[in-house]
Amino acid sequence: MAEVLVLVDHVDGEVKKVTLELLTAARALGEPSAVVVGAPGTAGKAKEALASYGAAKVYVAESDDAASYLVTPKVDVLAALAEKVSPAAVLVAATAEGKEISGRLAVRTGSGLLVDAVGVNSDGSVDQSVFGGSFTVKSQSSKGAPVISVRPGGVEAEAASGAAVEEAVDAPTVDPAKAAKITGVEPIVGGDRPELTEASIVVSGGRGVGSAEQFSVVESLADALGAAVGASRAAVDSGYYPAQFQVGQTGKTVAPQLYVALGISGAIQHRAGMQTSKTIIAVNKDPEAPIFEIADFGIVGDLFKVAPQLTEEVAKRKG
Repeated sequence: MAEVLVLVDHVDGEVKKVTLELLTAARALGEPSAVVVGAPGTAGKAKEALASYGAAKVYVAESDDAASYLVTPKVDVLAALAEKVSPAAVLVAATAEGKEISGRLAVRTGSGLLVDAVGVNSDGSVDQSVFGGSFTVKSQSSKGAPVISVRPGGVEAEAASGAAVEEAVDAPTVDPAKAAKITGVEPIVGGDRPELTEASIVVSGGRGVGSAEQFSVVESLADALGAAVGASRAAVDSGYYPAQFQVGQTGKTVAPQLYVALGISGAIQHRAGMQTSKTIIAVNKDPEAPIFEIADFGIVGDLFKVAPQLTEEVAKRKG
């Protein structure tokens, strides 16, 4: 069975959920081989998670350079491995960094690039959600082993046993003149809430929240549910909430088990970033709001009356 290279998305060895989704998607094409690029010791922390989602091999490319430069070390390692093992495909997360890595890698290897996939099929084709989620299309590469960027949340992660046999590979020395060096790292202060793209529950607020101060009604419900907080573009543009929490076509794509939309009209830009959520609950005072077209449960009402009641009821049931 042909190998499928999967670039591991991690933070200091802590594997992100999208990596588990990539390993699941890779099994449709062949045998998943995880590729860990990072500082010395990174792979050891990641190995258990990779094994439990079907990684047959773990290619370990660890060096100080690998952790000190953006993008370039990962492209170098993947390009060298692609030449060595002739994989069926290379899978990368369709994050901001992942999209750049996949684009550079496709050029480097002369392969076709399939972007922002929401499904990977056994015949080598991928499913893509296009025009703001209005259509789903199938695409297939006609050149080389395809480089596929997979949208976080696009594929549901499924556990599978893998041997995760480690194999060390060289991390090529980076030419400082041709790469961007990381000079400092400042963690995002997000409190105790889960990270937006990793969360199983997301509560988002829109223009209907009315102000930054009133966003506390969104945060209270999120905290009661143990959820992440999101915001629509309208809410971010109005200064109600920081841009790092924006959900939508120009923000983050999420696909939680439960998505609660408070005061969000449901413009196509927003729906493109959350419509693959398993269950969607919408609260809006406008009965004609487009969000109700995709909601599993809809409440036509004042979010400032509905949300506190939801928060209170959740708190009661937890107690």
